[in-house]
Amino acid sequence: MRKISATYIFPGNRPPLKNGILLCEENGTIVDIIETSGIVREQERLEYYSGILVPGFVNTHCHLELSHLKGKIAENSGLGNFLSEIHRLRNKETEPDESALARADFQMEQNGTVVVGDISNSTATLEIKRKSKLYYHTFAEAFGFHPSRANKSFQIAEFIEELFLRAGLSASVTPHAPYSVSETLFQKLKVKAQTSNGILSIHNQESQDEEKLFKSCSGPIWHHLNQTLGLDLSHWKSRQENVLKLILPFLPISNPLLLVHNTYTMIDDITEVKTHRNQENTFFVLCPNSNLYIEGRLPQVPLFKQKNLNLCLGTDSLASNHQLSILQEMVTLQKHFPEITIQELIEWACLNGARALRAEHRYGSFEKGKRPGINLITGVDLQRLKLTPASRVKVLA
Repeated sequence: MRKISATYIFPGNRPPLKNGILLCEENGTIVDIIETSGIVREQERLEYYSGILVPGFVNTHCHLELSHLKGKIAENSGLGNFLSEIHRLRNKETEPDESALARADFQMEQNGTVVVGDISNSTATLEIKRKSKLYYHTFAEAFGFHPSRANKSFQIAEFIEELFLRAGLSASVTPHAPYSVSETLFQKLKVKAQTSNGILSIHNQESQDEEKLFKSCSGPIWHHLNQTLGLDLSHWKSRQENVLKLILPFLPISNPLLLVHNTYTMIDDITEVKTHRNQENTFFVLCPNSNLYIEGRLPQVPLFKQKNLNLCLGTDSLASNHQLSILQEMVTLQKHFPEITIQELIEWACLNGARALRAEHRYGSFEKGKRPGINLITGVDLQRLKLTPASRVKVLA
């Protein structure tokens, strides 16, 4: 039995305990949390740390298979150019470098991550995930801008999902983004979601380029589809409706839904989601360092807080980030939005992510019987309870 104490324990599902004691088995299974009224006395085999104890982190949105593209795409070039560069670089290499995948998986483990929601367009990450200490849910992502490609795109995504499931890994089929999925393909994905009850994840309002595509058939994404990919765009018609309003009917309300990025999500969009979705299983995923890398802009997080949205955190990929660290995502949010409390950040980074990926039975909070991982965060402003640029994480269990 281990007894671990720190300046504060943040259980993830309730207010922090000052100088509390976490009792756990050697494998990290939580036995109890002891309240000490803020006074911890010296006792045998007590591990005491200056800092805060938090559950293991949940990276709700990652692209592990892009790990070999770290540093190969320029920052602040916009989503349209980013997509074009991903296409160009993928064409140069037949498949991701397995050593890069292994390093990225290990990096997440060292950075205190225990659960990952990972986007896959192939089976390149299957063996890494099968051997990993982390729990992965794989989103087999379907692309298919032109209706003629709907059947093939759907079959590929289903095949990828099947191979991950056969390997004993959690997986579900999901659409990529509103601008890359035809209505025909969306219909197929809707039926699949309804029959399988799988978790859905979709890139949402990541760039204003998406709005230009929908409303005026122009902009960098239009150029990417037309010039880079050489697609036939004759079927595409401009429409003035809210993009979320167009796609929500294809995302069944009974399925958990992760809306990812939300960089340009506004009050009307939130109203649309709240009107048509069950709030309990709808999650807004923030990837702030990726947003800054690609678009140089952050979502309206204070608005999301005000509207009581279920917020989670992700890193996106090493093609659009300098590291796969949920703590660094938290530090960035703390820097830009100092009104966010550290307790809120921990809830977003731990329990909300576990709920979004249906993994809260084991992860996300310090509760009896769970084995959620135990992270120590140091370099915290303990007087004001704020993260700082000096904040670091150490995995204790």
